Amino acid sequence: MAGTQTTKTSPSLLYMVKQVELVVRSHLDDLVRPFGITALQYTALTVLERHDGLSAAQLARDSFVTAQSIADLVRSLEGRGLVRRERNPHNRRELLILLTDEARELLTRLAGPVRELEDRMVGELTAHQAEQFRQALSKAWQALS
Repeated sequence: MAGTQTTKTSPSLLYMVKQVELVVRSHLDDLVRPFGITALQYTALTVLERHDGLSAAQLARDSFVTAQSIADLVRSLEGRGLVRRERNPHNRRELLILLTDEARELLTRLAGPVRELEDRMVGELTAHQAEQFRQALSKAWQALS
C-alpha cells in the first residue's frame, strides 16, 4: 500500500525493567545454585544482613514475596541452618528471623561474585552514569511505593 509506513517504537520502560529483572534473576540463580540456595533465598538473606531480626511480614515485604512464600522460604533456610527464629522480647507473640553465622559466611563468599555480576550489568556505563541509574531506579521505586 503506497504511503503506508510502519514505525517501530521503543519498548516501554516497564518492559525493559522486566527484561533486566529476569536476566539478573537468571544469572543470580546460576551464581547461588552451587551454594544450595535460590535467588529469592539470597535476596531474603541480604535483607536480613541489612536489617537482622525482622518479622516474617517485614521480611516478605522487603524481599518482594508473599506471606505464604516467605513462610516456606524461611522454613527452608532454617532447615539449612542459615536463619533462626526467636521470640520478640517486646512482643512475645511475634517471631523474629535472624541470620546465623553460617549465613553470614555464605554472604561473604557470595559478595565478590555478586559484585562482579552487578559490575557486568553496568559495565558499559561510566561511574557517574551507574550512580544516576541507581538514583533513577530508587526514585522510580519510591514513586510507585
